[in-house]
Amino acid sequence: MTLNDAVRPATGASDGTAPHEKPIRNPKRFAHWASYVLGLVVLAVAVRFFVFNPHWEWPTVGAWLFSQRVLSGLLNTVLITIVSTVAGLLLGLVVAAFRLSQLKVLRTMAAAYVWVIRATPGLVLILFVYFFAALVPTLSLGLPFADPLVEVPTNQVISQFSAAVIGLSAYLGAYSAEIFRGGVLSIHPGQFEACHSLGLSTWRTYTKVAGPQIVRVITPSLANEVVTMFKNTSLVSVIGYVELLTTVQLVYSQNFKTIPMLTVAVVWYLVLTSLAMFGQTKLEKRFGRGFSRRVVQAPEQEARHA
Repeated sequence: MTLNDAVRPATGASDGTAPHEKPIRNPKRFAHWASYVLGLVVLAVAVRFFVFNPHWEWPTVGAWLFSQRVLSGLLNTVLITIVSTVAGLLLGLVVAAFRLSQLKVLRTMAAAYVWVIRATPGLVLILFVYFFAALVPTLSLGLPFADPLVEVPTNQVISQFSAAVIGLSAYLGAYSAEIFRGGVLSIHPGQFEACHSLGLSTWRTYTKVAGPQIVRVITPSLANEVVTMFKNTSLVSVIGYVELLTTVQLVYSQNFKTIPMLTVAVVWYLVLTSLAMFGQTKLEKRFGRGFSRRVVQAPEQEARHA
């Protein structure tokens, strides 16, 4: 018996097939089947929980979903979200510009604002703005330590709507400022130097060169903040502003249908969130052209899959 004869059974197969000619078994096959089984189990549990549970009272949900009272609260939610988002993003742009400024005073002011707002819960911030009249009874316009030119009571300016908008805008402004600043810092400084050497102004540099890249980077994080704004509008219920959550609370305090009315609010929040996520997807596709993360396969792998 030679050495080759002793080695042959270990390197070959019982049927004479070489090891490299055997079909490769996919080790993930069992995981795929297990995931299907898990998905069926979760689906069965979900159907039993949502469909066969009579306590959801789906007829009540359907009756109130498009009622005039709920739609009015929904309109207030959309209104306050749009106004607060626009104001918060504009404020975030200004604060981000201050954070990136070469002037130390502006950087310090912006950093202090971000520090205070990020350390303050949104609910506390809204309450603080709403009760601002207790701290400053009148709002005046003029030079410090001089007679004011214009003076009005604070309660005439800080209403429920304005308090909600100011609080939510200030909250979004701090977080969006950090997102904008991170987007600018993600651009290599050499691009700004190249634009400057070509004679491009700062406006054209950001709108034509850096802007599209920044939007691509910040879209996921910024869209998440916008989605959060839809949900943060429920915080203004503590100051009596009648938005979606406050409306359903008033309704179930009368008909005692707590779960169905809360389900109505959840359904509409899902609709608003889905619309925001749809816009996020469109923006990512628009500004993500040319930045596909598709894995490039080797020629041998492409021929094998062909």
